Amino acid sequence: MSDRPGTLADRYFDAAIGLIGRVREQERDRVTEAAALIADTVSAGGRIFVYGAGHSALPAQDLVYRAGGLAVVNLLTVPGTTGVDIVPATLSSALEHVAGLATAVLDTGPARAGDLLVVISLSGRNVLPVEMASGARERGITVLGVTSVAYADLTTSRHPSGTFLKDHCDLVLDSAIPYGDTTLTGDGIGAPFAPASTVVTCALLQAVVAETAGRLAAAGREPPLLRSGNVDGGLQWNEQVVADHADQVLWSR
Repeated sequence: MSDRPGTLADRYFDAAIGLIGRVREQERDRVTEAAALIADTVSAGGRIFVYGAGHSALPAQDLVYRAGGLAVVNLLTVPGTTGVDIVPATLSSALEHVAGLATAVLDTGPARAGDLLVVISLSGRNVLPVEMASGARERGITVLGVTSVAYADLTTSRHPSGTFLKDHCDLVLDSAIPYGDTTLTGDGIGAPFAPASTVVTCALLQAVVAETAGRLAAAGREPPLLRSGNVDGGLQWNEQVVADHADQVLWSR
């Protein structure tokens, strides 16, 4: 596709940049609050977990075992829902409607009181993220929700309580993604296209990580950050970080 101004590619870049700019201003204070929650959890010896189903798993995985990221972030998984690596891929969506899965994971998984769980769900309307957030809070786990709050005004909840993810969090980050996720329409193209939720949510959460690192450093604590394994000394650095935070890093076991 041509790179001249006015192409659909340009329009998508403009839309994504616009959404990131909106979130930057709209969520500035909540990004700071989220960083404080994470930094306080890390300083207290708690673990950080992150969960997302379907394509919401992509920004979740972007936080785990990531160069420049916090080593203490661990992926919380619900088999069959983490991404679209199963066949049929629609099974991932179907499982989001099943009651009891989140409860089983929380009952048998590693998350415990004093930890923090980031739950990512674009719509926030499905049973699984609602149960994950509400069940975690019942167990004394701090919950940070990442969702598009607009969906609560434009859809109905699929949880029997009629509630959304945003209703069961200690703090909510609003990704401001438009209803339906897509950002573009075009002549001769029947469906709207060019989704932006992944790029915006990843940027939003990496902004939180950056603030967290700064907050830890300001408190006199070395942020447990990973380096790229492809730079000289990176692997040795990472081994030491993992050893120093062995109780908080679960992905290396």
